Amino acid sequence: MRSKLLGGGALVLALAISLPATAQIAVSGNDNKRRLENAQAAFVPNAPADTATIIDLSGRAPRVLGEVALSHSVVGPPMSVAVTPDERYAIVTSAERADPADPTKAVPDNRVQVIDLRATPPRVTQTVEAGAGPSGVSVNRAGNLVLVANRNAGTVSVFRLANGSLTPLSTVTIGSATSSPAHVQFTPDGRRALVTRDDAAGSFVSVLNVEGETVTKTNRDITVGIRPYGMGITPDGRWAAVANIGRGSGDADTITLINLQREPFLATETVSVGATPEGIQVSPDNRHVAVTIHNGSARLQSDPLRGRAQLVMLRIDNGRLREVARAPVGDWAQGIAFSRDGKTILVQNMADRNIAVFRFDDGRLRDTGQRIPVNGGPAAIRTADVPPAPPPPARPRG
Repeated sequence: MRSKLLGGGALVLALAISLPATAQIAVSGNDNKRRLENAQAAFVPNAPADTATIIDLSGRAPRVLGEVALSHSVVGPPMSVAVTPDERYAIVTSAERADPADPTKAVPDNRVQVIDLRATPPRVTQTVEAGAGPSGVSVNRAGNLVLVANRNAGTVSVFRLANGSLTPLSTVTIGSATSSPAHVQFTPDGRRALVTRDDAAGSFVSVLNVEGETVTKTNRDITVGIRPYGMGITPDGRWAAVANIGRGSGDADTITLINLQREPFLATETVSVGATPEGIQVSPDNRHVAVTIHNGSARLQSDPLRGRAQLVMLRIDNGRLREVARAPVGDWAQGIAFSRDGKTILVQNMADRNIAVFRFDDGRLRDTGQRIPVNGGPAAIRTADVPPAPPPPARPRG
């Protein structure tokens, strides 16, 4: 896990403005190396640099603040970007790169990059090495520890984060290389972390113990659906929602709800949402889970299993998941991000190379029609984890 500092040469298309003090930041990682061609995620030789787009969600209409060149990949769940709690830095992983010996082929990457979001303009300030195929990444709520899931290594890398600099601390073995750790996320109290394992032979989420800077794997593996992939944890730390992408056979796949209010953590509900739930995120008010399903949208037009990708909204109701709304989105849809009030939702349309803006009010989902173009296929998106939302005020009686 070797570290290297990068200069400002990594900057492209960045707007010469500073980060507004009132901004709510989302960072979208965009992949230029993969495009949807003839129902395949085709590798693009000699592609331009991948990018990260910085978006302000504080207004009713989201706006782009800047864009930075770096290395990123659609390979893996759309959780391969993380934003620190103070919105000062973003951490972006790169699971895949062009083979230096043959640029027409792809090989696993191992790079993790730090973006200074408050620099004018924003820029990549550090690149470090993790394990092979770094994918999902998370920062604890204290902002001083970072975990990276290495899909091709069967491990999780642990880094200290201080003053915008990552220092490698340790590597936690999750299983063999084929255990394919896809995403890792801290519980809000920082004492545990969950690891989804995109293993075709298993259906497990592993639990890590976190004591200071020491991270170890426990003997608890939670049984969920087929090939757990993306994951979100409610800000109050009560529930985790896991997207089980299945085998890509066109059959309906599932979301599993895990109860984190007791130990051992326990899966309490698994519900069907449609084929291939790629992206997943929980709302800041702890009440809803948003899911993007591919639904065969990356298949050929002539394929009888082809369908329209969708955004599905589920309500967490006393340990159960209930669908409340759904709407069509672009082909090969990826990640999801909420505004802090939970009323604006961003959805990445990978094939269309843009981000759709939805409004979600009182259980009603509406496509605003706004599309945010990005330089590359949007492949992962995150905002800073927020503290638990206060309970709604009691309604007066009478």
